[in-house]
Amino acid sequence: MNTVKFTVSAIAMAAAATAADARDQIQIAGSSTVLPYATIVAEAFGENFDFPTPVVEGGGSGAGRKKLCEGVGENTIDIANSSSRIKQSDIDLCASNGVSEVMEVRIGYDGIVFASDINGPEFAFTPADWYNALAAEVVKDGALVANPNKTWADVNPALPAQDILAFIPGTKHGTREVFDVKVLEAGCEETGALEALKAAKGEEEGPKGCLTLRTDGASVDIDGDYTETLARIDANKNAIGVFGLSFYQNNTDKLRVATMGGVVPSTESIASGEYPVSRPLYFYVKKAHLGVIPGLQEYIDFFVSDDMAGPDGPLAAYGLVSDPELAATQAMVAAGTPMGPLN
Repeated sequence: MNTVKFTVSAIAMAAAATAADARDQIQIAGSSTVLPYATIVAEAFGENFDFPTPVVEGGGSGAGRKKLCEGVGENTIDIANSSSRIKQSDIDLCASNGVSEVMEVRIGYDGIVFASDINGPEFAFTPADWYNALAAEVVKDGALVANPNKTWADVNPALPAQDILAFIPGTKHGTREVFDVKVLEAGCEETGALEALKAAKGEEEGPKGCLTLRTDGASVDIDGDYTETLARIDANKNAIGVFGLSFYQNNTDKLRVATMGGVVPSTESIASGEYPVSRPLYFYVKKAHLGVIPGLQEYIDFFVSDDMAGPDGPLAAYGLVSDPELAATQAMVAAGTPMGPLN
């Protein structure tokens, strides 16, 4: 394919489709992070192939994987987008509902960034800063205490004396899973809180304490997508929000991004592995629907093609960090190889 056309008309037509028409279309749900990439691909697919434009919806990574695993048939979705890897509990649910084979397709990488109002002060964070800002219990003078920190300067004197107000992804988002592991758990260990929690609560319960957040309003879960987080920051100029890199890159006129561990988030720092809070992005395909749902194989081939997911494609232009192993993914998709056991 030499020329890929992009218009909004195909998406508009898809949105106007009637219920009777809809199942002629590929059905996709899941991650709000993957949503704009999948929408770009769906739009281009509708313009360049003789199939209806796929219907792409959000709802969160966990919710999308759950919908994928509801069963096999035209009343179930074909693809779940996910910004975190599928869990064993998802695989078990799939198996219990007759979904025996699922393809795992890694589309590239994205980073989690921490951004505030464009006119606010600059922030240079570490995972320890975020743990000490948001955790229910922190270590003070060698003892585990209820979090007393009110401002970022209380957390770290090098940070601005700005009230702590953080808008973080809700628990149904794949972004939250990565935030928990790479920020909260990492910060918990860095500060010594992990060992203190284990000593106080036991080896098994201690790590759970790392993810127990304060409930006084300083940490606010956002169940919607990044546009809701941006709106909250617009209304609360002192707040810090958690976003995907690509969303930030498309809103640099509104947001100021912070460093993490001294590294500025960028496609380059994520591709090199230098930026510490990055994650692979996926979609999961119900293999039983291949050859049954019109255009499904063609869509997934198209998604991971060089034209779309390569370093010079439109997904990279939007902010996706192209996967260095994309050729292997293309071969796996073409062969219809289902995923093996989680490792």
